[in-house]
Amino acid sequence: MIEVIVSLLLLVGLIFTFAGSLGLLRLPDIFCRMHATGKSSTLGVIGIVLASFIYFSASEAGPSIKELLTIVFVFLGGPVGAHMIARAAYRSQIPLHERTIVNEWKTIEENVAEPSQDA
Repeated sequence: MIEVIVSLLLLVGLIFTFAGSLGLLRLPDIFCRMHATGKSSTLGVIGIVLASFIYFSASEAGPSIKELLTIVFVFLGGPVGAHMIARAAYRSQIPLHERTIVNEWKTIEENVAEPSQDA
């Protein structure tokens, strides 16, 4: 039964990681690519490490805290890292794709550059 659960988690991790790889190859600009790889690689790695955690918990002396910490750090660090890279790309004025309709960062950057004069 454990082998079935581990196999399913590995398959889910593989599918998410493969989808992120396709997004990296097929999407038009860095911002779309960062979205695809940031989300899917995080879920893919979590699925694979969770499968490893379950497998080694059932077969060896017990659960490993290292694998749980890996899941936590990947879950917290992956999206934050992708966001920081995308924000640095935006501040470096890397152009958006021509079919981009909404630019939410433009208003955010303008509000940061011009502090409010309420005081």
